[in-house]
Amino acid sequence: MHNLLKEIESQPNLGCCRTILAYHGLSENLTAPNVVLRANVFRSILTECPPVVYQNDLILGNFAGLYSLPIDEREEKLANTFIDLLGTRDFFQHSDHFTADYEKLLRVGVPGLLEEIQASLEKYAGDQEKTNTLRAMEICLRAYKELLLIYSEKAISLCGIPGYNNDILRKMSADAQTVAFEKPTTFRQALQLVWAWHLSFCLEGKFAMALGRMDQYLYPFYLADKAAGRITDEEAVALFEAVFAKIHEWHHFLKYEDVANICIAGVDENGEDATNELSYFIIEAVKNLNIPGPNLSARISAKTPDSLLDAALVSIGTGLGYPALMNNEVNVEALIKKGYEVKDSRNFTMVGCVENFLTGQQPPWADGRYNAPVCLDYVFFNGYGTQNFRHGIKTGDCSEIQTMDEFIRRLEIQLRRLADEEMLLYQLRCDKINPINYQQPFLSILCQDCIGRGLDVNMGGAKYPATYGLGIMGIATMADSLAAIEQVVFIDKKATLTELRDALAADFVGYADLQQLLLDAPKYGNNREIVDKYAVWFVRKVAEIFDEKRTPQGGRVFCGIASNINNIYAGKEVGATPDGRKAGAPVSDAASPMYGKDCRGSTATFNSLMKPDYTDIAVGSVINQKYSPVMFSDPEKRRKLLALIRTYFEGGGQEVQINATSRETLIDAMNHPEKYPNLIVRVSGFSAYYVTLNRMVQEDILNRTQQR
Repeated sequence: MHNLLKEIESQPNLGCCRTILAYHGLSENLTAPNVVLRANVFRSILTECPPVVYQNDLILGNFAGLYSLPIDEREEKLANTFIDLLGTRDFFQHSDHFTADYEKLLRVGVPGLLEEIQASLEKYAGDQEKTNTLRAMEICLRAYKELLLIYSEKAISLCGIPGYNNDILRKMSADAQTVAFEKPTTFRQALQLVWAWHLSFCLEGKFAMALGRMDQYLYPFYLADKAAGRITDEEAVALFEAVFAKIHEWHHFLKYEDVANICIAGVDENGEDATNELSYFIIEAVKNLNIPGPNLSARISAKTPDSLLDAALVSIGTGLGYPALMNNEVNVEALIKKGYEVKDSRNFTMVGCVENFLTGQQPPWADGRYNAPVCLDYVFFNGYGTQNFRHGIKTGDCSEIQTMDEFIRRLEIQLRRLADEEMLLYQLRCDKINPINYQQPFLSILCQDCIGRGLDVNMGGAKYPATYGLGIMGIATMADSLAAIEQVVFIDKKATLTELRDALAADFVGYADLQQLLLDAPKYGNNREIVDKYAVWFVRKVAEIFDEKRTPQGGRVFCGIASNINNIYAGKEVGATPDGRKAGAPVSDAASPMYGKDCRGSTATFNSLMKPDYTDIAVGSVINQKYSPVMFSDPEKRRKLLALIRTYFEGGGQEVQINATSRETLIDAMNHPEKYPNLIVRVSGFSAYYVTLNRMVQEDILNRTQQR
């Protein structure tokens, strides 16, 4: 399978012709309704993109063809004018980051979907808007069908060409031909149907489209093949590798990774363990490929066998960092608390990094960042932000504050003001577009119940309305700062709030002794109640604040204790903080302790991390941990780590993702990148090649506490 990766890396890159192909579709019927124009654009991209079949492939379809055509600059300029004006939703307007209902695709196939669309067209014959939407869906679905047939014909045409395997070409061609007209019956056919759908999203230009619970919806086809003697376990792993390798095309053509999340294990709709053979095969395929994508997530429940968790740790231990480990029970309960049906909550998957998502039942994901530590600035400086032009509310001079409770009261006022500001930004982004002119007909097909309702996914077609997530920044910065204030100012009385304010304003220049007192105060991640209680308070308070908010569609607003790499950039907006941190330095990473401050070992760290109630965090959280490679290569050490993770999840921890690369290796890679072109690290919600990351991100990963 590594030969397939090499073949991908050898493909020419003449530039992306998507816009030109899109313009061809737009030109077919210039007077069509907007949603039909978009469907015609989609059809043209899928059917005019040259099909490329790799010599080492096992499943048809890739988007190398988008980069294989010479581009006429004059045509591209004209195409850009029209396509730019046609416009598209962006991430903040619920464009991508979506998990399609692939179980339904495999259950009814292309003909079943076409029948459903036809039935709805008859049902809504007198409603022009719904008729337009449904006809657009039909155009998209027929284009998808044509894509399968184009690839089928291309594969057959290559028979006899040196370097290709005729038997494999015939199998791939027959499978693509079959699923264009019939429901799939074999594992290969099912995987072909799903991959072609995902590829269609990619050709359309969508990012971070999740493949969902592949081990669940493909499992019946695997069992049928096994019973009939049509497949071996080795062949199943190889087929997964063939698909996952092509996710790597993003890296070759676009120079970044597609965060295509795959979810395995967890429980079924009855709450029973859903781990099966494919759960292990997917881990094995990802481990064998050893590339930054796909973004693999394992739902770990109390019923998940230790063998699955051990297989996950072995994969993580290669340095790959996959899969991320998700607490099934906490995440399901978090979704149920938001009002979702139990069976739907149990079928959740992840999109993007760690974002919990109702599979095929809600509009695409959107989220923003909530930089909570700026509120500390606002309390100390009466609503003024020392590092940016944003402001809070004037809550008075800090010299008036006589108790810790009063400080917390003012801080809550600032947190609520910041929440209102973030929600206004989101509202204004949504208000910029008229939804009827920004429909997504292909994406809507596999979202319940857009076809039945005759409505676009963002116009009431989905079972559940759009949600909005907020990545809550700096939990450890907040907890450490509040604990330091309590310890230094109100317990030990070694400084006043006014003196502390002056030290913060000076970025501790001339206040070295006070800064050291703050640095010596208790820190989150060491199982110290004086600081952990503030992490508990912080999670509860932000969840309470955002639980009062609603999206324009009437959906809930979710909190996530996650930051991606934005803790670095968020820090630039925050002045010096009472934990001893200097102005502009990164705030704490996601839901993790401040790096270097969790110094009492893994057990103490996890004891702190499971104290907040993460059933209030419906987006999900990110805990970055770093262990030496021996923790994974030594079976006894790995067994102890497995037991530690079990205990952490039993205590309410929501997520953990692990780097297994030594500090020495990371330093050497920073100094000699040419020696480490394939060194992969877990960043925050995704993995990447370490040497491709900018220096600030590399240092952020390097500075994480190395647990032993």
